[in-house]
Amino acid sequence: MQTRIPVLRSLVLSPYLDLFGAGLVLFICIWRNFHGTIYFEGQVVFGVLLRDLPGLVKEGAYPLGIFSTIGAVLSLLSTRLIGKQNNLGNVLGIFTTVNSGANDFLFGNGSAAITYPFTFLIMSYVARRWQQGEVIRKIDARYYVIVCVGLLLGTTLVFLGAHWFGGRQDIGFLAVVSLTFGLSLGANFSSAFKYEETWLSWTIYNIVQLVKNVMIANLANVAKYVFYLFNAAVTLGDWKFNGDRDQSGMTVATSS
Repeated sequence: MQTRIPVLRSLVLSPYLDLFGAGLVLFICIWRNFHGTIYFEGQVVFGVLLRDLPGLVKEGAYPLGIFSTIGAVLSLLSTRLIGKQNNLGNVLGIFTTVNSGANDFLFGNGSAAITYPFTFLIMSYVARRWQQGEVIRKIDARYYVIVCVGLLLGTTLVFLGAHWFGGRQDIGFLAVVSLTFGLSLGANFSSAFKYEETWLSWTIYNIVQLVKNVMIANLANVAKYVFYLFNAAVTLGDWKFNGDRDQSGMTVATSS
């Protein structure tokens, strides 16, 4: 079966886009001096000079910014691999979930103690289903149920986590975290069944993130989410029009 729109598949499989995306995320993290952030003696400390980091780490500081930067780059690569329908992306996503959860919690998101373990379980389930040979399928009623449950469960877990584990309690912050986590929850779980519209969920997620960062004039994150939005839209088109891929990279039929 021939690919219907070869340019979409070429963009999804392009190693140059992988390098560009990873380089963009790394540049943004360095530009925003993420590497200069540590968690030390119960507090987040910003603006630490690179030359001072080794000594502080020896004194017990956790290099929060460095791990956040590494996690951001690996998360981008995980997303690209999943778009290529490579299960290694899901496996990598499991490890980045652990790293991101720890960092997010230390940054003050108390709900991370309950939301990230849930994401870890979902990503593990996705990796297992893909390993068993899941193929792309068309949308059905279950997809809508997954999206709705994801939003509802995401909101519930975020507010419960904030109540149980502390951290930031302002409603605006929790509402944004609930929306983005709920969208990601639905997208991750629908990925287990390889729905074409998995990438529609990620497209909406990235639009929300893009709008949020435009509103707060965070130009670095605007650039990052423009790339993520482009990637999600391209991958949505590739999955929808070009279908599944076997191990040789050929296009195969989708599941109905």
